[in-house]
Amino acid sequence: MGGLDGEQKQLIKKLVNFRMKEGKRTRVRTIFYQTFHRPARTERDVIKLMVDVVEKIKPICEVEKVGVAGTIYDVPRIVARDRQQTLAIRWILEAAFKRRISYRMSLEKCSFAEILDAYRKRGIARKKRENLHGLASTNRSFAHFRWW
Repeated sequence: MGGLDGEQKQLIKKLVNFRMKEGKRTRVRTIFYQTFHRPARTERDVIKLMVDVVEKIKPICEVEKVGVAGTIYDVPRIVARDRQQTLAIRWILEAAFKRRISYRMSLEKCSFAEILDAYRKRGIARKKRENLHGLASTNRSFAHFRWW
């Protein structure tokens, strides 16, 4: 991982740690390097592609449930920067896993397909972001409850 800046190293670490199960870090790391090897055959730098994908999937706002006078409202709020990146990575990996189950392909192929779809502003993760933003914009009339 030489030649990467701090943000890119942190992104790769988060990707590996999110997908890791039962301490099998080396196994997950090989899956991600195989996934990164696929777009390496294209003209773009792989890590920059992944950083761009995470930037395109990051949510700006989300909704939280707030109870006021016995009624529960979905109140939109701004998402912190760390949580934005965490949600984007989680959505990309969940989408890749859903593809793996439905298409019966390897995780490397599904991750690569979801990364390319997210880069082209399509795919399951992008749809999840748009749904969340739509929900926040529908409930923006309840934004005055944000201080609760």
